[in-house]
Amino acid sequence: MDFFDLIAVPLIVRASLVIMFPFSAFDKIVHWKAAMQQATSSFLPGGAILLVTAIVVEFATPLCIVTGWHDRLAAFVLAGFCAVTALLYHPFWKFPHFWSKAGEGRSHFWDFLKNFGLVGGLLLIVIGGIPAHVTSVLEHPLSSASYSAETSIPASSHSIANP
Repeated sequence: MDFFDLIAVPLIVRASLVIMFPFSAFDKIVHWKAAMQQATSSFLPGGAILLVTAIVVEFATPLCIVTGWHDRLAAFVLAGFCAVTALLYHPFWKFPHFWSKAGEGRSHFWDFLKNFGLVGGLLLIVIGGIPAHVTSVLEHPLSSASYSAETSIPASSHSIANP
């Protein structure tokens, strides 16, 4: 079960977390013109530099995260990328009635929240340390910390039997 615990499960979990990013980078390359329009839609200058940087980040960081090579740094960079992308390109608050079905900002609202959901998952890699073994998860399925329902009371040096 070591291969399953140590390699297969972490690989699948990490790949699931970052699977969309290489496809997003590829989409930016294939649809360069549309991606350039989006890159230049924010107040930041240098659309082409921003776009190339995004492509590099979206290709390189998932590889690092999945393989475990500088995975914490890569997860931190990708989390920052997701946060900045949410703030710059999904400003749902700028659209009136963004919550209504016909509201233009509705999709931005959900994309904003999805980005910050990814930020949370990526930061778990940054601060998470060693992943739990599958057997540990099966033994304690509802909590990441093993604990006992029994309470232990420390023995006192001044008990009735030993005055």
